[in-house]
Amino acid sequence: MNPSASPIRVMRIIARLNIGGPAIHVSLLTAGLNDAVFQSKLITGMIGAGEGDMSDLARELGVNPIVIPWLGREISLLDDLRALLALVRLIKQERPHIVHTHTAKAGFLGRMAAFLCCVPVIVHTFHGHVFRGYFGPLKTRLFIWLERLAARLSSMILTVSEGLRDELIAYRVAPPDRIRVIPLGLPLADLTSLEGLRGRFRHELGCSTGSPLVGIIGRLVPVKNHELFLAAARLVVQAMPEVRFVIVGDGERRAELEALVTQMGLSDVVCFTGWRRDLPLIYADLDVVVISSHNEGTPVSLIEAMAAGVPVVSTAVGGVPDVLRGGELGALTPPGDAEALSVAILEALRNGRGVRTKRAQAWALEGYDAGRLVADMRALYLELLKQKGVQSVDTLSQDIL
Repeated sequence: MNPSASPIRVMRIIARLNIGGPAIHVSLLTAGLNDAVFQSKLITGMIGAGEGDMSDLARELGVNPIVIPWLGREISLLDDLRALLALVRLIKQERPHIVHTHTAKAGFLGRMAAFLCCVPVIVHTFHGHVFRGYFGPLKTRLFIWLERLAARLSSMILTVSEGLRDELIAYRVAPPDRIRVIPLGLPLADLTSLEGLRGRFRHELGCSTGSPLVGIIGRLVPVKNHELFLAAARLVVQAMPEVRFVIVGDGERRAELEALVTQMGLSDVVCFTGWRRDLPLIYADLDVVVISSHNEGTPVSLIEAMAAGVPVVSTAVGGVPDVLRGGELGALTPPGDAEALSVAILEALRNGRGVRTKRAQAWALEGYDAGRLVADMRALYLELLKQKGVQSVDTLSQDIL
């Protein structure tokens, strides 16, 4: 392979750049794989109503996404067909050597378009899956079938954790030798020195320095199971009345959850902040970060909290046990168990930032660095292209319609 002959063209496709790990992931990779060897472009759809927008992060990194208006979160046969045709036209125009898709809908449409255009290498990353905690049994079976079909069109399937890989194998999405793990990479440097920020977020909330502060960070959607977080909060307050709780994020369930807080008598101890981009300020004042989800891939808030030296407590779902090394780096509790979650929160508050938290910080900074992600993906792309037996990427481009 002679990459210097001409840049290897990569087309990265994601449904939308809403706040979360996938948007960070694709922005970092698109920016990082633009050099003498690779030329990357990012294709995205529209942000849904009530979703936080992270397209500004892509632009900060020098990435200007190409927007396909019909490529979004909601399923619509007409819009999906329009998105597929737009992707086919774009692939014919750009002639990528690699199409790499992210998230479920973009993954199916993008891989179908790439297959129709005979793109040499087709890769898809599962950042999580929708096989549990999202839909009813019939719709879930349909999505599993569609993912199996799309996997047949793929050169390689990637996941962000070993646990997620095991789940995909159990669902028979693809054979084990076609599913590989490349963990998330995140910009974590700003989270390592937070001393100068301490107290500012508490002051904003009207929370005294003597009140422990417990937070949950992410989209306000059903799979995040904020009811469990609130049920655990009520139990924690019974044992430690001075604790305060903050819900950072926004989404379709905001009004519903605010009403639930009132019904549970937690209005004096629970605060909603909406979307925030000043996360170092928030992590600087949190004493514990919690995840209460039904299902997860690799949650960004967990890794960020670890990098910031904040103790973490999470339900043992999806890729979380991999991130926390089976509970060595943070507390794991059974899904749906409010009492167990509350006990783990109380223990984390009483133990403070001890040895386990320091180990977790070192683990996060080493294992989830953005540079490592780019290097891993660079090596994978070159490997997959080499498997095609192509001596020069110039000959690859001639094979694309």
